[in-house]
Amino acid sequence: MIKNDLFLRALKGESVNRPPVWMMRQAGRYLPEFMALKRKYDFFTRCRTPELASEITVQPIRIIKPDAAILFSDILVIPQAMNIDVEMKEGIGPWLPNPVRTTADVEQVIVPNIEETLGYVMDAIDMTKEMLNDDVPLIGFAGSPWTILCYAVEGRGSKSFDKAKRFCFSNPQAAHALLQKITDTTILYLKEKVKHGVNAVQIFDSWGGMLSPVDYQEFSWPYINQIVDALADETEVIVFAKGCWYALEDMAKSRVSALGVDWTCSPDLARKFTGSKVTLQGNFDPSRLFSPIPDIQKMVKEMIDGFGKDKYIANLGHGILPTVPVDHAKAFVDAVKAYEA
Repeated sequence: MIKNDLFLRALKGESVNRPPVWMMRQAGRYLPEFMALKRKYDFFTRCRTPELASEITVQPIRIIKPDAAILFSDILVIPQAMNIDVEMKEGIGPWLPNPVRTTADVEQVIVPNIEETLGYVMDAIDMTKEMLNDDVPLIGFAGSPWTILCYAVEGRGSKSFDKAKRFCFSNPQAAHALLQKITDTTILYLKEKVKHGVNAVQIFDSWGGMLSPVDYQEFSWPYINQIVDALADETEVIVFAKGCWYALEDMAKSRVSALGVDWTCSPDLARKFTGSKVTLQGNFDPSRLFSPIPDIQKMVKEMIDGFGKDKYIANLGHGILPTVPVDHAKAFVDAVKAYEA
């Protein structure tokens, strides 16, 4: 039994004394302890070494004490397993030397054996579960198929992902074949994570907002929904689609346990779009963690009042920024814990 099960209870829609809190990218660059490991080991070494991944996962639990841990890994371990080279370049970020640009390229992409290609992630889960000792739940995650396609086709991060969009719009057949392969792989990957003991999973559609509402319904949501349907009987599933407030109404009709909201959508609108049917998660602007601590405390209370304490998980509207002071991150978590309606 998980000792602090507030996060899981909120996902199930149960009434709670206060909302649970965690932060996207909480195991990361704002922590000096993380930076010490970053100086010693490159990015994918940290992802592929279970001792390092588990230590990084547990660091924020010790330091800022959120109500859930999220496994340290990366969404791009999936394309790596699918026969797509991915590097992490200093000053550039993700770098794919051989982007997927043609039907022939898509044919070279495989649906892998998860144990053979991503066993190191499962080892990290086993190790993390041992370190957490059932104190808090552990979240596993994956990128949405559309977001993975964006990197696979573009070859790097982008402000517009116009090469990825061009590929989808000029060669939709190949695009859908690639999206389906990513979907099939992601389902196998997340099911394996559940077998190894993660208590919930989150799908990150970081670049969903690049698509129009019509294109979102063709190239992103149907594939996310396949994943939700495949996992919903086995675990709690959260979907976070950045910039996709327009899809919240449709998403709320699915079998998701919770929907993430970014800071561009107000709590009352998010509740209206979802008909208050589903738990919501979010939506503090990560840049607002640079505000003075009393302001953070005041804004956190206003945010929770806006969403309501039930069917709600306090979080940021995207990942925490690397330059946020640790005491400000802790103030955010503490303000949620101190909440009284």
